[in-house]
Amino acid sequence: MSTPTLTDLRAEIIGGVGVITLDRAKALNALTLDMVRGLHGLLLAWAGDKAVHGVLLRGSARPPVEGKASATHFCAGGDIRFMHQAATTGDLAIDDFFTEEYALDHLIHVYPKPVVAWLEGITMGGGMGLAQGCSLRVVTETARMAMPETRIGLFPDVAGGYFLSRCKGHVGEYLGVVGPHINAGDALALGLADMQAEAASLGGLLDALRDTPVESGAELTERLCAHAAAHPAPGLHAPTLAGLHEQIDKHFAQPDVAAITASLRSDDSEWARQTLAQMAGHSPLMMSVTLEQIRRARHMALADEFRMERTLVRHCFNLRKGAASETVEGVRALAVDKDHQPRWSPATLAEVTPEMVQAFFEPVWPVHAHPLRDLKDA
Repeated sequence: MSTPTLTDLRAEIIGGVGVITLDRAKALNALTLDMVRGLHGLLLAWAGDKAVHGVLLRGSARPPVEGKASATHFCAGGDIRFMHQAATTGDLAIDDFFTEEYALDHLIHVYPKPVVAWLEGITMGGGMGLAQGCSLRVVTETARMAMPETRIGLFPDVAGGYFLSRCKGHVGEYLGVVGPHINAGDALALGLADMQAEAASLGGLLDALRDTPVESGAELTERLCAHAAAHPAPGLHAPTLAGLHEQIDKHFAQPDVAAITASLRSDDSEWARQTLAQMAGHSPLMMSVTLEQIRRARHMALADEFRMERTLVRHCFNLRKGAASETVEGVRALAVDKDHQPRWSPATLAEVTPEMVQAFFEPVWPVHAHPLRDLKDA
């Protein structure tokens, strides 16, 4: 297999481990189509390379700006500016992006060798898609996670329906509909991370691999676990959701988003007030679609869930095209015009009908022609 072209990525084999660094730090390592293709090519090449016993994914450091120190982030998601431009100009590369991104994420989920996600700083959206497919997810003290897509008129894609729906109780509905930031302690408690380690210890781990290479995937896993145990993350924050699970389950078990908000209004806690305040800025329609997505995904196999998401995202840009798209409007308000005043349509939850939600789940392609028809779970 030919060596893939790498754009905004760095790759090297260190001590039997393929190390990939997302290298678009000024954009918080947000994924472009070229990055997706480079990652996919590397993983395919290394899957059959006997000299590579596992893979480690990491993010690069953002350079210091305006007196602020350098900071390392894993990945802030997909390149939403590209999505906006492509959707408003009719660029069909937007279809390629989602098809290929989902295929990449699925490959990570079923990869035949251990894949380690070293999670520092922001890990959101597409970054969560990469991380949650990994067999070992290491959070550091700086890690901050979220699936905030309803804020931009999208839904938690990249298998968000799959991994959120498998959180305990109705926490997944809360994380997907509301999109709150969670810390490393939350990630560990919710099963969205496997272990924790000090961010600064990664260099030592890579040096140890150079000095004494691993000879199998099992050895990589064993040494990573030992390294994490020897280098615990300092000052790891307690889970922010600790003690809230009963409240979350009560409210987010309701049948629809309107009922969820009514339930939250009956709760005079500060958490309920903050949750309502967050939801007030999100797309009413896409919060409703997200709730349905997560509940359907709870009973779906991974490949089927990716195929459902590919249908959903096609509808996000084609039920209403161009500037009329809920997603295009959300990105415009957040990242293009930056007025933070999205004009959602419909504007209120009361105007969202079951038929509007169902439209996002209507098949686009016959089974034999689906862009992700070839995905197979291990």
